[in-house]
Amino acid sequence: MSATIVLTEATDAVWLCPRPLELSPSRFPLIPLLPHRMALKHLPSEIWSQILEHVYASYGPEGGVSEVDAVRLRQALLLVSKDLNAAALPIFYARVYISSLRVLDRFAMRLHVADQRWDSIRRIPYSAPGRWVQTLDLEQLRCASEEDVLHLDTVLNRIFPLVPFLSELIVNAHTYLSRRALFAFTYRDGAQNLRVLKGIQLITSARTGEDTFVELLQACTRLEELEIVGSGVDPADLPAYDSHADDAATYQLHLPFLRKLVALSLPSSPALFALLHSSLPALRHLTLTPYDEDSVPCSLVPRLISAHGGKLTSLHLYTVKQWPTLLFPTPDTLLDICPSLKHLSLELPLPRLTLTRAERHELEILSIPRPKQEFWVVLERLLPKLPRLRFVRARDVKWLAEGMSSRALQTGVQGEMSLWRRKLGRRGIQLLDGEWKPGTD
Repeated sequence: MSATIVLTEATDAVWLCPRPLELSPSRFPLIPLLPHRMALKHLPSEIWSQILEHVYASYGPEGGVSEVDAVRLRQALLLVSKDLNAAALPIFYARVYISSLRVLDRFAMRLHVADQRWDSIRRIPYSAPGRWVQTLDLEQLRCASEEDVLHLDTVLNRIFPLVPFLSELIVNAHTYLSRRALFAFTYRDGAQNLRVLKGIQLITSARTGEDTFVELLQACTRLEELEIVGSGVDPADLPAYDSHADDAATYQLHLPFLRKLVALSLPSSPALFALLHSSLPALRHLTLTPYDEDSVPCSLVPRLISAHGGKLTSLHLYTVKQWPTLLFPTPDTLLDICPSLKHLSLELPLPRLTLTRAERHELEILSIPRPKQEFWVVLERLLPKLPRLRFVRARDVKWLAEGMSSRALQTGVQGEMSLWRRKLGRRGIQLLDGEWKPGTD
């Protein structure tokens, strides 16, 4: 007994013919037991890229997930399907976080092998995954010996030419990059694509001649954030600054988009000298370690604040805590130099601030290490000229936990904090402790 199945194109129905050779064969329609499954809609690769970027941001290191779990999640997404792999792979390599030399070696080998296999006949320039890398974060990578420093320098010298679209480079502030690595990073394809450069360690120097790092800044014309860390200062070892060298040694930097500059433990260097004599029209946030010219004759910090203070909305003065910690005075005329400041963070010893060029200032947030009675006299005199002041923050002090006795809350620093809170509260100003972060309520 045989049967045939007949498909009709008009109705997409399925008919069963149990006896096709009969004179009058019969037909029975086949009815599916399960409902018809709708075909999945095709999503463009651009939408998948946005979805995956949201997943990586929510469940990655930036979203509070541990680094191990974030890596596992990213690797799991690559194994779902070939289509998803094609969309997820560029995002997987877009932000690279490396915390050990072993992982950095494997990453450099991966880029090197891919570059060797790349065929120049292809229409897409540069090899993958090198062209996908946009962020290279080495902040957690610390070298334990001089051999590790040399090895890191060699590996970075191999990586830099293979990442032409790198826009963000973050290195550990305790790691010094040699001239060879800086030269490779400067004269690679795509140096103008760099937007963020953080953690670069420089040697404190009073000279103003040519410098490899200054050449890098000249190539990075679209730089938006720059963070450099100096080697500190010993006033006895540094000569006085030669003011007659300005006209001979000054060379301009073209950084029209630089909006944030951080220079810690760096009173003087060729880079700081170039930044001092360059026009920085977009600079709004400046973080410096204060060095006065009386204690450190070659210091460029006061001149840097005077040159660019008119445009600043945020000025942070901070001294890196190390042994021995040297604290230097801050200019008393900061409010006059920086008339547009919204946030001012001071360092010890606290200056006796004055405001003589204007009747009022637009300052909204004032940060100090800890409240002191001597500075309250200065602040109380300025309060009538600070009508927009809403927050005073003691960044090195925290309120005692609930449950402490009233005597503990009224003694020492806690007692001074309570006194400041009552006095400032009468003027509608809130006193904040070190746990408050800018941008939070």
